[in-house]
Amino acid sequence: MRHRPRAARVPARLLLDPGHWLALGAGSGLSPWAPGTCGSAAALLLYWPLANSGPLPILGMACALFALGVPLCGRTARVLGEHDHGAIVLDEVVGMLLTVSFCSSGVVGVVVGFCAFRFFDIVKPWPVRWADGRVQGGLGIMLDDLLAGLYGLIVVEIFEYISFGYKLFE
Repeated sequence: MRHRPRAARVPARLLLDPGHWLALGAGSGLSPWAPGTCGSAAALLLYWPLANSGPLPILGMACALFALGVPLCGRTARVLGEHDHGAIVLDEVVGMLLTVSFCSSGVVGVVVGFCAFRFFDIVKPWPVRWADGRVQGGLGIMLDDLLAGLYGLIVVEIFEYISFGYKLFE
């Protein structure tokens, strides 16, 4: 795993711009400790109100945020002068929403999904690492976390298949 230098501080005034506010995860990306984890946790604030609505509203929100995130994250990265600045966490929000979009096992499944998504976002197995290193701009910022979210979704679905098969949640 490559070492990333500590990102420069982000001026809080960027939160006054709606596009930067979204790219910075409503401010969750400004956390001095683990901003990606904070952005992933912020995604759960969007997930919980929709949790009982089925996967389509959650996937719809993830798709809309992905489409918005490509230009917005690219713009914020240019302002910050760094391709994938640690404070840009809208990509984590989208990846986390994808991970838990089909979750039907409640809090336990969400915790499994959160841990799985963070693992794949940090470790970056192929093609996550490929997208992180090769795709530039806002699309590159968003794509690697979308792929990590897909891996996380697979883990949640396997977990639920095994859990419900052994009747752990009935």
